[in-house]
Amino acid sequence: MAQPQLKSHQFRTEREWDWRRLETLLGRVESRGPKALSDDELLEAPVLYRAALSSLSVARATSLDQGLIDYLEGLCARGYFLIYGARPRIAERFVSFFAKTWPRAVLGLWKETLVSAAILALGILVGFLLVRGNPEWFYAIVGGDMSGGRDPTASAQALRQTLYDKGEGNGLSVFAAFLFTNNAQVSLFAFALGFAFGIPTAMLIAMNGASLGAMMAVFAAKGLAFEFTGWLAIHGVTELFAIVLAGAAGFKIGLAVAFPGEKGRLDAAAEAGRVAGAVMAGVVLMLMFAGLLEGFGRQLITSDVTRYSIALATGIIWLCYFYLPRKEGGLHVRS
Repeated sequence: MAQPQLKSHQFRTEREWDWRRLETLLGRVESRGPKALSDDELLEAPVLYRAALSSLSVARATSLDQGLIDYLEGLCARGYFLIYGARPRIAERFVSFFAKTWPRAVLGLWKETLVSAAILALGILVGFLLVRGNPEWFYAIVGGDMSGGRDPTASAQALRQTLYDKGEGNGLSVFAAFLFTNNAQVSLFAFALGFAFGIPTAMLIAMNGASLGAMMAVFAAKGLAFEFTGWLAIHGVTELFAIVLAGAAGFKIGLAVAFPGEKGRLDAAAEAGRVAGAVMAGVVLMLMFAGLLEGFGRQLITSDVTRYSIALATGIIWLCYFYLPRKEGGLHVRS
């Protein structure tokens, strides 16, 4: 009888730490729910569960003591419900994303968001000042083809007409389509290229701001700055906010790669990518919403007051949605 006891003791000694670790995670989930585990612990739990299953199989096959087998059976049964238990339905995940995941992810990037917004604002200012000082800069920054004829040579009457044409003729349709497509591309590339220490991200955001500033300078030179800003703001508040958030997501990854801390660069980038990915999923939705505002607003709304009112309302809504305090604290985002 001494030999089986020895085998059981050795078997337990070699594997007991993993069992206890799994038991600890299960206890926390059972008492406080899955939110009690971090992302790393959620990834660790299936590995520990499979190790416990392997231990149970070996214990049964080698006829180790029944007490150990009973313990492992109970542990594996509890682990099964943690790993393969009832999962939230699609509707629940959808609601959870908008109620918690997305706003928490954005709030967690508030520093990167400020940097991204500052770069965009600087780009707008530089583009505006360059074109005001020398209109020839417009063609280097925006280009005649992209502006659809809305360039420094256009008359004030022609520019005004494009702002209030209700969709009749081209108006600013060419520039509007270009602006939306360009902003969508900038958002995606700003995020995707963030791994290069955030440098391409900063350049893209600055260049996008410069093109916008250059166009504003053209209208401002004809006394139409207020009118153009209202036309742009009706969808631009959402669109530019999306670019800023995409830039923040790119900076998050870039900083993780540049300064990984105690973690490896890949691990740090992967962790940052989970938060940034949640932000980008929402950015895509923001761009779609901005497209709807641009499509309908440009054709149906020609009142400056209404345009500015919509812009102000959307700005307040986004700021409140992302940054107002919530009852449940924490910035941690589940993958």
